[in-house]
Amino acid sequence: MLTAFLLFFPVAAALLLHFAKGNAARVMALGAALVEFAVAVFAAITAASGMTPGNSEAAYSSFAVNIPWIASAGINFHIGMDGLSLLLVLLTTFLVPLIILASFRHDYPNASAFYALILFMQTGLIGVFVSLDAFLFYFFWEVALIPIYFLAGVWGSERRIAVTFKFFLYTIIGSLFMLAAFVYLYFQTGANGGVRSSDIAAFYNLTLSAGEQAWLFWLIFIAFAVKMPIFPFHTWQPDTYTESPVPATMLLSGIMLKMGIYGTLRWLLPVVPLGTSQWGKLVMILAVIGIIYGAIIAIRQQDMKRLIAYSSLSHVGLMAAGVFSLNMMGLQGAVIQMLAHGVNVVGMFFIGDIIQRRTGTRQIAELGGLTKHTPLLSVSFLVLLLGTVALPLTNGFVGEFLLLAGVYKYNMWLGAVAGVTIILAAVYLLRMFQRVMLGPETSLTSTIQDLTGSELAVLVPLIVLVFWIGLFPNTFLQISEPAVLQILTLMGKQ
Repeated sequence: MLTAFLLFFPVAAALLLHFAKGNAARVMALGAALVEFAVAVFAAITAASGMTPGNSEAAYSSFAVNIPWIASAGINFHIGMDGLSLLLVLLTTFLVPLIILASFRHDYPNASAFYALILFMQTGLIGVFVSLDAFLFYFFWEVALIPIYFLAGVWGSERRIAVTFKFFLYTIIGSLFMLAAFVYLYFQTGANGGVRSSDIAAFYNLTLSAGEQAWLFWLIFIAFAVKMPIFPFHTWQPDTYTESPVPATMLLSGIMLKMGIYGTLRWLLPVVPLGTSQWGKLVMILAVIGIIYGAIIAIRQQDMKRLIAYSSLSHVGLMAAGVFSLNMMGLQGAVIQMLAHGVNVVGMFFIGDIIQRRTGTRQIAELGGLTKHTPLLSVSFLVLLLGTVALPLTNGFVGEFLLLAGVYKYNMWLGAVAGVTIILAAVYLLRMFQRVMLGPETSLTSTIQDLTGSELAVLVPLIVLVFWIGLFPNTFLQISEPAVLQILTLMGKQ
């Protein structure tokens, strides 16, 4: 029942926000998000207490709910969690209250609707991570899109309508390809007079020809590639991140893009292993191109928010490359880097928002000398930046080390090219820090104030995670290891 509570509590809280106004709405939203996080932590503790060596399934069996939804068609309301799902539920429930708290310095019109949409989106995101039925997964995949469309389209910047429509168009078309693949797979489960089912286990047990898997791979992968996004399906991302209000940008970059990576691990690799083997190298090349492309474009940016958006594109390319390395290090690296990237990118966008609110600009050329007046902001900015650059002992180092090792094991030359991402990230991020925080003051930065208590309440938990993941990565890697091993076993790689 814990899984069902995690799934439905946010949407119930969102409905109650209809009766709240102004400050009361955001306080209620924060309270609901904190309750959700507490339940997720309790679920993690429950799973850890039931874990026995070599038998992780027993620890997660209590999280499963499987009841008929459309019984005549073999479609069930089947949800549950394993280590992979649990980590992403923890990431979602950890970040959402921080995102809500980070928005307290903004006065958004119709606040009750704004925060209700954030909680509604949380239900969609968690639904994606816990669904074990293909059509239920697809349902929550689309549910997560609706609130972010309105958050970006209603509360975004001047170009929000055109940008949000492009984002919506990309994602909905990709989703329809995935739906077509799921429908085909569903009918294949009933081949030879069998009972049709859309359960994930039924999809895993299908025997499909290499030809079928080849085209099914692209139908499913396109939906995930758009959501991540990876090159060349990325063109919606920089504008959407830039034009959306900061909480929406945080949701998109910190959590929503993880849907694509998670979907690839859960619904692509084990379902069409032959298609993955056939097309994996091409996807790997596209991912590596995205790594370099995103980094080079980031170097040229003068807008802080846009620079962080392209930085995110580059780092997601490395995660995708790790997934398609199809080895333990690459997949584990992708999992731990999803957590690290979520923490770092939310923190970086929040730092950019703090600077913009205080100075009225995001233009790097108009900033400088902030360190003289803002030591707390400077230290927070530097820690999150070094985590993004993958400095040893920070969260980014663990993920990128495993990812690069996995890609190198797959192909030495691709691994070498992908490794350039660390050098390029240092170039554009450290140069941004130097220009914004150091150097001479400008007319916009001479009277800037340091962090407030509520801003520290957002940044301190993120900084704690930067070092926790960096110093004690096994806390998280041991949770995901059985699930990752199962994926590789289903693919015949172990």
